[in-house]
Amino acid sequence: MDRLLVLRLRSKGVAAEALLNGLPLARTPKNGGDCCMPVHEFVIAGANKLELVIGPPPLAPGAPAPAPVVGDGDARADAALLLPRVGQLASEHAARLLGQVSWASVDGEVYRPPLRLSQEFDIPVRFPRWRWLDAPPIAAADDLRGPVATFLQDVAIALSRGDPEHLIVAAKLRFEELALAYQRPAADDLARWRARVQLLHAQKSLRPELPTPESLQLRPVADGRLLECLAADGLPVLRCARPDGSPIYWPMRLAAVERRFYPLR
Repeated sequence: MDRLLVLRLRSKGVAAEALLNGLPLARTPKNGGDCCMPVHEFVIAGANKLELVIGPPPLAPGAPAPAPVVGDGDARADAALLLPRVGQLASEHAARLLGQVSWASVDGEVYRPPLRLSQEFDIPVRFPRWRWLDAPPIAAADDLRGPVATFLQDVAIALSRGDPEHLIVAAKLRFEELALAYQRPAADDLARWRARVQLLHAQKSLRPELPTPESLQLRPVADGRLLECLAADGLPVLRCARPDGSPIYWPMRLAAVERRFYPLR
């Protein structure tokens, strides 16, 4: 693979969030920021929808909605899909720009976050039909908080024991599709996962916090077909810390079929 499809999100003076095909993938803080990530596993054949949310609402339950803002003419944000060659910078000057959504505040004009802008476009890269596209929509996410917490507790306990196989079995489809998305042998991905778990366990870094129904926030994404498992701070609820205190996060986006859960992304 000589090219890598990436999502870049930039903002100045405002919080922003980028979504691709209904999946929130990147967020910047209120003062702005810049982030970039590969997104092959979120791209679909045909029309793709790129969204930019200005002043996204807080993810913590009960937090107040963002207040209206008087524009200063300086705050701005953009989300772009870029196709750079591997090893090159992901910028519009060194990569092919496939799609972009931009916003800029107008001095003295009031805007009311969250503002949502979007664009649909075809991408000249063909991927198979990912399984999350056919997952059934989830009608009542809150009703699943207890069973999902139990599922995540089992994953966390297995990780704490240095066992990589539990998640390999539970997330078999995700491992298969990630390897396919990046044209890598699935066996190589599994070997890297096993080595990572074993290394973290040897470093005494695998002591995950056990999610509970009270600590778990379920965010419906991908048109309600997946549940993103978050804590009150908006970050993945499945997490642990290295001995130096630096965090490790394990993102989980689950499909639910007859109260069974499948990590698909």
